[in-house]
This record gives sequence, C-alpha cells and structure tokens, in this order.
Amino acid sequence: MKTVSSLSDPSVAAVLDAGGIVVARTDTIYGILARADDERAVQRVFAVKGRSDYKSPIVLIASREQMLVPLPAREYELSLSVWPGPVTIAIPVDTATAPAWLHRGNSEFGHRMPGKDDLRELIAVTGPLIAPSANHEGEEPAMDIERARAYFGDEIDLYVDGGRVEGGTPSQLLRINESGEVERLR
Repeated sequence: MKTVSSLSDPSVAAVLDAGGIVVARTDTIYGILARADDERAVQRVFAVKGRSDYKSPIVLIASREQMLVPLPAREYELSLSVWPGPVTIAIPVDTATAPAWLHRGNSEFGHRMPGKDDLRELIAVTGPLIAPSANHEGEEPAMDIERARAYFGDEIDLYVDGGRVEGGTPSQLLRINESGEVERLR
C-alpha cells in the first residue's frame, strides 16, 4: 500500500489519470477519489465501498467551468455565496444526456468546489473527481489514514496521509426547491 504525504505529489495525479483510485483528505473528511469522467474508476469506487447503486456521488470541481452538467442560474447564484467551501449543491440533470454512472437514475447530483487549495489544484490538473467518504456503506467515515487502510487495504491504489480530521463532518448539502428556496438536505 503506497502512501504519500501530499496531494501535490505527482503520483497522485498520475494514479488518477491512469484510472486508479486514491484515498485522501478532502475539505471535510477522507474520501475515495476517482476521475468523474472515468466510468470504470467510478464503478470501482462503488464496488470497494459497497455503495448502493442508486446513490449519486458528489463531484468535486476546481472551477465552475468544470461542471459536468449545466449550472442553472439559481444554482449559479447560490454557488457564488458558498464556493469554495464544504458545501455541495444538488444540480438538476437531464438523465438522457448526463453520464449515467454519475446520476445513477436520479434527477440531480451534487457538485462541490472544495475549500482546500491543494485539492482544487489537483482537480485543475485531473479534471472533476468523485469523492465519496472513505468507509464501507453503513460504517463511520475514516478520520485518519490508518482507519482508511484498515477498511480498504490493497483495494486502493494510493493513500495520501493528510493527518487526522478533527470534528470532521460531511459537506453540507443544499438544493433549490421548486419554490426557489434553498433547502438544506444535510
């Protein structure tokens, strides 16, 4: 199990670009990273986590230009007030044109522009990434690299030790409802 200490280590982008998966600290908790445009890598993350097929992953972006679906005007306005930061916005999608491995049959999936500079710099190089929490479905999220290794062992291509997460919680999840009001989902 190879471990590095920085998202800036060239091996992180190389593993992701080659279709691999990486456990790293995000701006909230440890997550399993894979390129969002790589269907095989996304499916591999779902298999490693034991994640339910109907759950859409959150897509991390470095800029609004990296959005994988159009950003509607109301969501764009909301993004100006919360990004970069630990806030995910549920974006409506056209399931006929959006990548099925991301929307997974849902009419929306979340995007987030992380508050961590080094993570945004990585995403600027690799393109959008998915980053579900580093845990098996139903287990507590890993708050340090040791717990992540205990969960996944050799199933992960690369671990990035970003230290222990203190008081970490998943990102806040917001949606604009049909009335045009911001609704907090978590």
